[in-house]
Amino acid sequence: MRKILEKILPKSWLPYLLHLRPAAWSIVIAHMSVGFIIALGYKAAFMHWRQWLLAAITWGIFGNGGTLAINSAYDKDEGDIGYLNNPPPVPAHLARFSLIFLAIGALISVSLGWTYLLLYGICVLLSILYSVPPFRLKARAGLDVLINSTGFGGLTILAGWVASGRPLESPMIILFFAFFFLFLGFYPLTQIYQFDEDTRRGDFTLAIALGKKRALGLAILSVIITFSLIGIEVFTHFLTLRSLGFLVALSAWLLLLIPWIKQHALWNTAKEQQGFYNALTAWALTDLAVIFSMTQLI
Repeated sequence: MRKILEKILPKSWLPYLLHLRPAAWSIVIAHMSVGFIIALGYKAAFMHWRQWLLAAITWGIFGNGGTLAINSAYDKDEGDIGYLNNPPPVPAHLARFSLIFLAIGALISVSLGWTYLLLYGICVLLSILYSVPPFRLKARAGLDVLINSTGFGGLTILAGWVASGRPLESPMIILFFAFFFLFLGFYPLTQIYQFDEDTRRGDFTLAIALGKKRALGLAILSVIITFSLIGIEVFTHFLTLRSLGFLVALSAWLLLLIPWIKQHALWNTAKEQQGFYNALTAWALTDLAVIFSMTQLI
């Protein structure tokens, strides 16, 4: 995809697009869609495709893309970053561009209602607090993961639910907290393979504060809490044979994290980066398992 874009876009435009990290758009849209599908069911979700499309564009492209771009604008990474290997040099106006991108998303979000716009605005505020000096909470251990757990984990799936127009109720309340904890475990995995670069830049991330082994221990604990919450909801309200599919997703996480923590001292940066991408697969399995467990097939 990158090679194709290099051929069709003016050279000065390409860095702006790449720092929006298009590889992440489909991932965030898929996670947002979990809330939308659970809120309405498969058939009704398909019938309300226009609402879904607006949520996908605003949350997955403008909100997520702008958030990642503003992060790049102030990080100025030279090594690989999440969803973008070998990033191009940060263009001069990337921060301003990302804010404009976020603002356009906010304007479109009005069409999905004031609650949805409020959620979008909260995430924009969190992205600024996360990346922009003098706040730059991504450099403060604990606050870095808290922001990502709230935004990417809980609020993204909640945004899908709200976009459907359904009032907040079960099972979304428990799912908000379940995915908050999932990202409490997932996000340090993105920091582990950037450990050396964050250290050189002076960012005191949670992974640096805990060390790699304890960060992986936190990931395992958070995953267990996540699936305990999902399990409570499934066994209370959605128990069928197919509902037990969430155990497959739990197995995927444990098969990744347990060998990783045992061999963490032997893993180099490339291996850690591959571990992060394997965690994306486990996340996708979790989303699918939640849909299959909590949504009628017909």
